[in-house]
Amino acid sequence: MRIGELAATTGTTTKTLRFYEAAGLLPPPQRTSAGYRTYDPAVTERLDFIQRSQRAGLTLAQIREVLAIRDGGNAPCSHVQHLLGDRLADLDRQLADLTALRATVAALLDQADTVAPDACPPATVCRYL
Repeated sequence: MRIGELAATTGTTTKTLRFYEAAGLLPPPQRTSAGYRTYDPAVTERLDFIQRSQRAGLTLAQIREVLAIRDGGNAPCSHVQHLLGDRLADLDRQLADLTALRATVAALLDQADTVAPDACPPATVCRYL
């Protein structure tokens, strides 16, 4: 299948497919005598894996690691389990940071309710912040 057909089938773009190829996520495709890329239909499964991995928040470097393990003939399950554990810990940290940020913004908003805007000195720009 040609690159445009693969892009349409997988809901991606030809530019993305070329990028994935250059980044080592997709194996180099066969070429026609005219130089057009032709992909094996099985590459759609690989693209599906890449897209699912990105939705889980894995980086392209991490995805490349997992693919390299699989391409080496080994099951990457324990490596993926480790990556997902790290990702979950990162998400927990981000949620904690967002909760703290929300509390800060809520406190600023509460303070803004008690300050008269016309009493704000020009040098402070805005006393709410």
